[in-house]
This record gives sequence, structure tokens and C-alpha cells, in this order.
Amino acid sequence: MKIVVTSQGGSLESPVDMRFGRAAWFILYDLETGSLEVHENTSSAGASQGAGVQAAERISQLGADVVITGHCGPKAFRTLRAAGIRVALCSEGTVAEVIDRFKSGRLEFADTPDVEGHW
Repeated sequence: MKIVVTSQGGSLESPVDMRFGRAAWFILYDLETGSLEVHENTSSAGASQGAGVQAAERISQLGADVVITGHCGPKAFRTLRAAGIRVALCSEGTVAEVIDRFKSGRLEFADTPDVEGHW
């Protein structure tokens, strides 16, 4: 299983970015192999509109099964769900801490978006 964590920086020690579509970085982590890929989110982070949908499409292209982020709006949530990608929400921590919480089952999957668009 591959997960993406939205991040403020490009490392495991970076804080989780609370924004999904405008997150600075996407950290792709493979739970089976422990491999890590770091992807800068330059295309959707600076978009005037549609950042969440663009980010969701990128996450799908990366092959992720799960996204862990602070908040996810309705358009991004629908796009992720349509691609079969589940969303787990977190409120704080580093990328490494959030991955550990996910592995131990301490993060819950969201059933709905938790913010309106353009928050």
C-alpha cells in the first residue's frame, strides 16, 4: 500500500501541511518496501483555481492508495474518491509521526470532506 502525506517540507521530519491542494510537498511512502519519494507540489500549489482537483489527479498518477492531510475540500475529496483513494485526516505532527500513527491504526478515514472549498 502506498500513502501520500501532505508536507510543508521535503523530508520525514517536516510538519504535515494542513492544506491538501496547496500543500508544498507530497511525500509518497510505500508501506510494504519502506521506500520514500518526495514530490514538490508546484503545479497546483500556485493555481488560482482548481488546486485540490489538480493535486488529487497528481496523487492518482503517483499510484497512492491513501492520502493523509490536515483538511480536504469537496472537489478534491470527490476526485480522490473517484480514483479509489481514501483520505485520512490528521491535525498535527511530522510526516514520520503521521506515518507511524497510520501504521498503528490511530488515524481514521474521512467519509466526507471536512472543509468547504477555498478555505
